[in-house]
Amino acid sequence: MVDSEREIKNETLGRITISDDVLADLAGLTCTRCYGIVGMASQSFHEGVAELLGRESLRKGVRLHRRDDKVSFDLYVIVEAGINIAEVAHNLIEQVKYMVESSTGLKVEEVQVHVQGVRVN
Repeated sequence: MVDSEREIKNETLGRITISDDVLADLAGLTCTRCYGIVGMASQSFHEGVAELLGRESLRKGVRLHRRDDKVSFDLYVIVEAGINIAEVAHNLIEQVKYMVESSTGLKVEEVQVHVQGVRVN
């Protein structure tokens, strides 16, 4: 991910910009707080092994795309065994959309959830 900043609001006293890294961190943190999500996974799913990322690497499990004042996310997650994956993914989509829109004022156009693994806690 290339760190870029886009102006989201031009105020009379100045301007507000939010970097892609901030958006990725916000989405990653939101993911880890959702029921059924064990953690973020690396985007490079290599040889069938999903790597669980630590808190300092949450943005590595997030890919984002910006177009004008809209943002889309691809989230790479590991879920808890025994839960309804579809329900957890739907909840995750809603939570990330709400958190990003309410925190930044940017419109979330799309959230794709990629389940990279299942873990027994």
